[in-house]
Amino acid sequence: MNRMLSALAQDTRFRLDEPLARRLAVRYGTPLYVIDERHFRSRIRDYRAAFVLDGFETEISYASKANSTLALLAIAYSEGCSIDAASEGELRAALLAGVPAGSCHLHGNNKSRDEIAFALDQGVGHIVADHFGELEMIAGLGGHSAKVVLRLAPGVDPITHAKISTGQDDTKFGFNIADGSAEAAVTKCLSLGLNLYGFHCHVGSQLVDPEAQRSGGELIAEFAVSMKNRHGYAARYINVGGGLGAMYTEHDRPMNVDEYCRLVAQTLQTALAGSGLHPVLGQEPGRSLIAESGVTLYTVGVVKTVPAKDRGRRTYVCVDGGLSDNPRPALYGSKYTVERVGAPACAGAAVTVSGRHCETDKLFEDVSLPADIAAGDLLQVLVTGAYNASMASNYNRYPRPAMVLIRQDGSDSLIARRDSWDEMFARERVPE
Repeated sequence: MNRMLSALAQDTRFRLDEPLARRLAVRYGTPLYVIDERHFRSRIRDYRAAFVLDGFETEISYASKANSTLALLAIAYSEGCSIDAASEGELRAALLAGVPAGSCHLHGNNKSRDEIAFALDQGVGHIVADHFGELEMIAGLGGHSAKVVLRLAPGVDPITHAKISTGQDDTKFGFNIADGSAEAAVTKCLSLGLNLYGFHCHVGSQLVDPEAQRSGGELIAEFAVSMKNRHGYAARYINVGGGLGAMYTEHDRPMNVDEYCRLVAQTLQTALAGSGLHPVLGQEPGRSLIAESGVTLYTVGVVKTVPAKDRGRRTYVCVDGGLSDNPRPALYGSKYTVERVGAPACAGAAVTVSGRHCETDKLFEDVSLPADIAAGDLLQVLVTGAYNASMASNYNRYPRPAMVLIRQDGSDSLIARRDSWDEMFARERVPE
C-alpha cells in the first residue's frame, strides 16, 4: 500500500497567486490562458530523466495536438523533445517555431497526398503511416528514403473515456495486429522499397496507471520480434505513444512520471530480451507535459439561483468564457478544479459555473466556491494547458482568448493575442 501511494503523482499543479492573477486580468483581459514556463520545462525534464534504459536510445516527443502554440513548441524543442504533428498545420507550426523538420513526426489517420508531399519536401523526421493507401502514396511521391513508421492497433482497450480510447481493435487508427493487417503492412513496405523505420501505437489518453500503455508496448515489441523472425526485418524504432493522465481534480491520481516510465521501459526491455533488436524507444506525451502547467482566468458576470428539480435550488455562476474556449466538459464530461482568486470569505457552496454561449454550456457542475461569490470576482481553472487553446473556436462569434507565458524570471509575455474582430471576419465574403 505504501508503494502504491508513493507512486501516485503529488499535487504540483500550477496556480496563480492573487496579485499576479489580478495584474494579468487587468493587462490582458479575460478569459485568459496562462502557461508557466518553469513548470512546463520541469515536466519535460522529469520525463526525459525518467525514460532511460541501458542499451537503448530513448526519445520524448511532444504531442503538439495538446497545445501547438508556437512559443510552447519552441520550448519543448529546446528541452530536447522532437515534435509530433497530427496534421500539416501542426507541422507548419513546428517549423515556424524554429523546429527542424527532421525533428518532427507527421501523424494522421487520413493524410492527404498534399500533406504527405509537403512533409517529404520539408524532410520530416518520419511519417507515421496509418493505412495501405498511404504507403502507396508515399512510394508514388518518391518517398523511398523517408523513414516510415507503421501505426499499429494492438487490441488494447484502456480504461478511459470512449472518445479518447484509440488502441482497441475497433478503431479508425492504424494497422490491426490481430487480423494480420500489421504484418501485411510490413511486407507491403518491403515490397515497395520503403524505408520502414519501426512501429508505433497509442492506446488512449488520460490514463491513470501504466497497464494499458505497458500492454500496448509489449504487444508491438513482440510484433517487432516476430517480424524479425518471420521476415528478417529489424525494427529500429518503437514508440508506445502517450496517454499518462493529468490531475484535473483531487480525485484524479495518475502515477508519477518516474514510476510510470520505469514500468513502461521495463516492459519493453523484457519483450525485446534475446531478440537482438535495440531500437530507439519513444514516448509521445502531450497532455501530461503541458496540462498542469496552465490555468484559465475568467471574470464572474452574473450569479443567479433558480429552482431545480433534483435539489430544490441551483446557483449558476456565469463567467465570460465557456464552450468556445473549453469544449471538453461538453465533449467528454470533463471535470476541473475551480478556485476563486483570493482567500474565500466564507464557507464554500456547491454551484454550477456556466458559460455565456447559447447552449446549456455548463462548464463545471457542482464545484465548491465561496458563498459570497459575486460579479467581478476572478476564477482560475487549473490544468487547462492541454486541449483548451488547441480546441478553441469562435462559436457565437466570441474571440478566442489570449495566451500569456509566465517566464522563468517571473515576467510575463504575450504568446498569442486575442482574436480581433477584423481577423474573425477576414476570410468571409458577401457576394454581389
